This record gives sequence, C-alpha cells and structure tokens, in this order.
Amino acid sequence: MGKLSLYLVLGFSSLFLMLGHNSNVISNRAVDNMVEYNTNTVAYNIAVSGANMAANEIFMDNKWNIGYDDISFLDGTMNTTVEVVDPVRDIKKIISKGDYRGVTKTIEVTLQPSKFSKFAYYSNDEGGNIWWTSEDTVWGPFHTQDYLRVSGTPVFYGKVSTKKSIKYYSNSKVDKPKFLGGYEQGVNLALPSDGLDVLQADATDDGLVFQGKDPKGNDTLYLTFNGDSLKYRYKYNSKDTSIYLPNASPNGVIFAEKMTVRMKGVVKGQYTVGCTKYSGSKGGNIYLDDNIVLYHNPLEYTNAIDIFGIVAQQNVYITDNAANRNDINIDASIFCENGGFGAENYDKRPFSGNINLLGGIIQNERLPVGTFSKSGTQTGFNKRYKYDIRLLQMYPPSFPNTGEYEIVSWYE
Repeated sequence: MGKLSLYLVLGFSSLFLMLGHNSNVISNRAVDNMVEYNTNTVAYNIAVSGANMAANEIFMDNKWNIGYDDISFLDGTMNTTVEVVDPVRDIKKIISKGDYRGVTKTIEVTLQPSKFSKFAYYSNDEGGNIWWTSEDTVWGPFHTQDYLRVSGTPVFYGKVSTKKSIKYYSNSKVDKPKFLGGYEQGVNLALPSDGLDVLQADATDDGLVFQGKDPKGNDTLYLTFNGDSLKYRYKYNSKDTSIYLPNASPNGVIFAEKMTVRMKGVVKGQYTVGCTKYSGSKGGNIYLDDNIVLYHNPLEYTNAIDIFGIVAQQNVYITDNAANRNDINIDASIFCENGGFGAENYDKRPFSGNINLLGGIIQNERLPVGTFSKSGTQTGFNKRYKYDIRLLQMYPPSFPNTGEYEIVSWYE
C-alpha cells in the first residue's frame, strides 16, 4: 500500500511538473507571438504612414519628390522615396519603408495624373434650360459645377457630384432622379483653360499635325478611321490620302491646328484627335458625320486596348445628315474646352433615335441634343451614355488632366 501511495505521488508530481512546463512554454510563446505581432504591426504602420504622408504632399504639390530620410516615427524609422517610373505619362511610385526593432515593412504606391476622361459626364455650365429627363440614363462618374436640372426620373448609375444643388422641373415630389451610385453636393472641380496645350505639344513632338489656314486656304479636315489606317482630305469632293497610323503618329496624338474637323470610322489602337480654332468663333469644332467606334468593343472583348479621345477647343457636334437620322454610336471620351457636345440643328431635325455613347463627355457648357415634352423626345436624340469602366485607369493619349494625381495601385 505504501509503495502504491509513493507511485501515485511520484506520478502526480511528474504530471504536474509536465503540465507546468507546457504551461510555461505556451505562455512564453504567447508573449513571443504578441511581441512579434506588435513589432510587425508597428513597422507596417510606419510604412503606411510614410506612404500616406508622401501621397498627401504630392496631392498638394505635384512637383514634390523630397521623400523622408531616416525620420524617427513611433519609436522606429521611416524612409520614403518618390520615383518617376514613366516620364512620358508622368507616373510616379512612392516606396515607403518602416523599420522597427529589426523588422522592415514596405509599401509601394503608384500614382498617375488624374485625367478628365475618368468622368462619364462633366460640365461647367448646364446650359440654363436643359433638363435630364426620364428618357435619360448615365453610367459612371458624373459631375457638374452648375445646378443639376432634373425632370421625371433620369437614372444615374455612377456617383453624382455637383458644386451647386439640384433643381426640379416641377418639384421634388414629382421629379425623382435615381442616384444609384450616390450623390454629393458642394464639390468644386474647375475645368482648365489650357487643356489642349500638352496635346498640341505632344502632336508636334511625335504625333501627326495638320496645318490649317495654309497658303492653299485649308480650313476643314475630313478624317475617316479605317482600323489602323487613316484617310484624310481637305475638300468634300477631293480624293482621300491614306496613311498607316502607327507610323504616322507613334504617340497616338493627331492634331489639327486652326481647323474644323469632320470625322467618322473605326479606330484600332490608342489615339486622340484634337483641334484649335483659327479666328474668333471659326474653327476648333469637330463634327461627327457618322459612327465613330472602336475596332475592339470593350463590352465584347475583355482585354480590349483600343481607346479614343476627341478634344475640341470649341464644340463637338453630331452632324445633321442622313447617316445620323437613326441613332449614332460613339466610342470615345469627348472634351470641349470652351464649348460643349451637342446635336447640329437639335430643334429642327426629326427625332433621330439614341446617342449610344461608350466613354464620356467633358464640356464647358452643356449643349442640347434634342427637345422634349411630357410625351417624350420630339426632335433630336435620346441620351444613352454608358461609361467605359477602363477609363478609371486608362486614358486616351495626352488627354487633358485635372491638375491633380490619383492613386492607381497600393501594394503591401
């Protein structure tokens, strides 16, 4: 009996010693894990703080590139550099490192100039008596510096922002716009007055330039896109000259100085067409004589890289002709520096179907594309504006920018 008691005591003692050891090991591991977690977290927070601080400096001053060198932060050290990874497109990368107790964490943030092409719709002036109606649908980001005038139930799929407020055709009980992406008031984003300067300089550098008002008196340019080729002429009844665009405009910029441009066709590749006026209100307008669409429609081809920009110093008009009497298809981001996007003879032409736009409209002043009554559209077009989601990260060559930067990637 005595031996049995002795064995029991020794057994329980060994068991308790083993349990105590394991408990100490677990406790020590828990402490080590907590210390390791805290060390990694602090190093990560230092790196994130450096990235955020550098991004904010660039947002405030897009020339800032000083970075931070061995800055003491959270009892650790912050090192942040700013690199230009693409001087042509002015894309920058922030590399921020946080060091804490022998642990280093790195954050890489890529920024690019914010382009107006990111908007499905933008206007500085909504045109006074032009209304968004129940026949209208807009996909993608929407902004106006003016009042948003609504009649009935227009539908906005992207976020809507205004500098001013909403005006209702009847009242808020009758007119009920549908903001499916949200609405924000009091946002100020001004349109630049020199949006074509970079475009023109890039065309001269490595693009394609057409000179207007030359000794031959050329003031109108007819362009027909045919895949990766471009046909052009200066007179309506003249013979076209055809060129291979990748060779004629390596950087994708096509510019008509002091001219009116009339165009149509199918665009293959990445191009922007711009034009300036030549006297007073003459020139600087682009007329769409028929459909202008992409060779690879991004709604059908998920990896499509074709993209197109239309940039006018004055206006972009849908021509009043037979080709545009039954819908018009436009795959482009449209920018009008002093004028707007509208339909020629909007109040005299017959009802002409829909404007099927895949891209966006950025304009100083909203122009009408038709007239309407309570029974629907009477003359001109209904608006079917669909946003090309790729424009959140892609943009047509040398498209006017907002003067700000935006984050396009954050890698941890």
